[in-house]
Amino acid sequence: MRYAIALAEAYGAKLFVLHCAQAQALPAYAYRASIERHIERSILKRFTKPPLFDWEAVVVEEDPVTTIPREAASRSADLIVMRSRRRPHAAALLGSTAESICRTAPCPVLVTHPAERVWVDGSSHRTSLRKVMVAHDFSDCSELAFINALSLAQEYQSELHLIHVLPPSSGGGFEAGPSPESAFQQAARRLDNSVPMEARSWCELKLAVREGQPYREILTYAEEEEIDLICMGVRGTGFGMKALFGSNADRVLRQAPCPVLIARPLKPAPAPAPESNGGPK
Repeated sequence: MRYAIALAEAYGAKLFVLHCAQAQALPAYAYRASIERHIERSILKRFTKPPLFDWEAVVVEEDPVTTIPREAASRSADLIVMRSRRRPHAAALLGSTAESICRTAPCPVLVTHPAERVWVDGSSHRTSLRKVMVAHDFSDCSELAFINALSLAQEYQSELHLIHVLPPSSGGGFEAGPSPESAFQQAARRLDNSVPMEARSWCELKLAVREGQPYREILTYAEEEEIDLICMGVRGTGFGMKALFGSNADRVLRQAPCPVLIARPLKPAPAPAPESNGGPK
């Protein structure tokens, strides 16, 4: 809630607070009213006067894995903010709710964890987003992650870190003649070229090219530089398909020392099916 409220305030966004109800002892109408009152109290207790942003409580009695992406799409959400319980061993075998939603969400997903580097104060809403990192592999999805990171870095005047991870060296043979541009130099040049000229006037930029397993290098860099937010892009159905061992994005989600923003292309809400004149509906 602290991240969602801070972002809603900063961007003048409407905040939808979604609760997916499970089995409950109270009747459905009473349970819904109770949850809505609880959400209202949890928002208003953070303010000495009414908040400047609009908000709405949404209570749905369905499974969160299918409900959250559907509700986000139907309300044209720009961002989903959710918390992961971070159970790395269980998630590695079965997957977590957060990972499942990151695979199917119609928009970017900001995932927070209980044990992480916090950059939003829960009571004052003071935001200290000092360092934003983008894991960039030069794909369209990584470019989307970079766009999201650039917006946040500009809003909060943060340092922007771009990292690209090369595969482990194969130790190729020596070739005579002029030395070609190395893979490290090529990657560094592409990272540098990806930053718009207009951003360089306000952005403190740091580039890093490393070699090894992507998730390990991303996590190591985040620890070394005390990164506050990691931004990553995912490639559609390829994300998280390695359920037993986990993809790079899955592993970063489970082990990151800070919140992680998983960037996904925005998808419009599905159009309602046209009603027929006769027959079942």
